Amino acid sequence: MNKKTIWAITALVGGYIFCQMLADVAATKIIQLGAITIPAGTFVFTITFTLRDMLHKRLGKEWAKAAIFMAGALNIVMALYLRWMASFAAPEYFALATEWGEIFAIVPSIVFASITAEVVSELIDTEVYHAIRNRFVGKMQFARVLISNAVSLPVDSLIFGFGAFALLPMIFGGNTLPSSVIWSIVWGQIIWKGVVTLISLPGIYLVKEKELVAV
Repeated sequence: MNKKTIWAITALVGGYIFCQMLADVAATKIIQLGAITIPAGTFVFTITFTLRDMLHKRLGKEWAKAAIFMAGALNIVMALYLRWMASFAAPEYFALATEWGEIFAIVPSIVFASITAEVVSELIDTEVYHAIRNRFVGKMQFARVLISNAVSLPVDSLIFGFGAFALLPMIFGGNTLPSSVIWSIVWGQIIWKGVVTLISLPGIYLVKEKELVAV
């Protein structure tokens, strides 16, 4: 394995997992963009779908699936660790102790909804991308990303929206949001994820195609 290949693999896998974890932290804040309401992690999370497609193209289906599950596992560890750290008392001179706890002791319903949405939608993205790749060997690279994202992104938005703000708060505690507000969050995510997908989509041409083998 040459140096260029090592750097490419490290960049794809590391970048994918980094963006997944960053998106989960940012998802604890809801932001308003005009008439649209979205979790702050929406921008970076959308990029993970194109990164996953790039990883799939360069290394194959099993690498993509391994990265998905590893990102999910690391997100759980991160959430539990930050919540644990928030339970410790801070010295008096650390004036932001309360604020730090409120930000980084991530609400369990948001964390588990986010991770569930990520794993389910990314696995769907993997299967759709793989089917198109096998059907049109060496072709349709633009369509692979566009179609797989068009299927998986709405699934992610629905699972996260209703999981984080309707279903899981009943289990972990916390306030639920009216369905009209949740639908606003869901549609907001779908719209902005679509925009970011179109911007990041050309990245699929930056990596070489792995030789197709039966997987």
